[in-house]
Amino acid sequence: LGEVHGMANRIIKMREQLAANLKSEGSTHNWQHVIDQIGMFCFTGLKPEQVERLTKEFSVYMTKDGRISMAGVTSGNVGYLAHGIHAVTK
Repeated sequence: LGEVHGMANRIIKMREQLAANLKSEGSTHNWQHVIDQIGMFCFTGLKPEQVERLTKEFSVYMTKDGRISMAGVTSGNVGYLAHGIHAVTK
């Protein structure tokens, strides 16, 4: 049970860091929905064409509807993810 609790807390922290990094990148979009969602998947709100750009230009993979696995987001890659998302949502 402790491991599950630890993983849940890590995902929450990554959601918060993603939103904070998007703001640091200069994004003017409201990313509160990233923080407010629950679970290991996050609906980013990206459009299919934005997802395609993110994949082609940044090698970031998610479903075409913009759903990403937060379990794959780490403190080592969250900045890169935010940079890519910001670039395709400007």
